[in-house]
This record gives sequence, structure tokens and C-alpha cells, in this order.
Amino acid sequence: MKKILKVKKCRDEKMELNYTKVGDYLLPNLTIKKQNSEKINKYGYLRLHYLKENNKSLYTTLLMKNELTNHLISISIESENRLNILMEQYKNSDKLLSEKNKMNNQLEWVKRMNNYKNMAEEIILKELIYTENV
Repeated sequence: MKKILKVKKCRDEKMELNYTKVGDYLLPNLTIKKQNSEKINKYGYLRLHYLKENNKSLYTTLLMKNELTNHLISISIESENRLNILMEQYKNSDKLLSEKNKMNNQLEWVKRMNNYKNMAEEIILKELIYTENV
């Protein structure tokens, strides 16, 4: 036999919260504000993991202020921009990364590109991901 619950709405003026009474319980009507709909990339997820594991106070603060998603998206965008800038600088500084050299010696070209990408990612991780700053 199913028990039918009566739903009654009420409002707490001091806390400025609306409640719904379900059975014997008053449940707050909580909603999440509309957030940024951009994608979080791997750097954003790395930042999220770092905050959860190593900086719980900042993680909790961002979560309670409903700013965590925006923070992760901004880290994602900033990291991608920084990676692109660093890679362009590396390409311009190394003469062995030219298109002509790419055709002549592909393995060497790929090895150098991977090396520069790893260097750029290490810089990003140190400066943007694993830092205490917001």
C-alpha cells in the first residue's frame, strides 16, 4: 500500500528560503544558477582533482559560491591559450621544426614537437594547475 504524501509550501522570511513540506520534513527549494556551458578540458579536470585533494578550503568556497565551474572553465581556456603561445614560440625558435624538415625527417620532427609539448605542459601544470592562487 502506497502512502500518499501531502506537499505544502512555506517560506522562511529570516533566511529568505522557500520550503516544501513533504510528509513530516521541510525541504528547501534550492536551485543552481545558470552556469557557463563551455567545455572543461583536461587542464580543468586536473585543477579540479588538485583542489579536491590538496586545497579543500578553496574547493569548498568555490563550490558554495557557485563559482567552481566558471573557475575550471577559465583555467581550461587560459591553459589552452598558454599552450598555443608556448608551442608557437618553440616552433619559431627551432629551425629544425620547419615544414621542409618535417618532410625530410618526420621522426626527428615528431620527437622535437613531443619534447616541446611536454615542456609546455610542465610549465602550465606548475604555473596554472598546481598552484594555490585563484
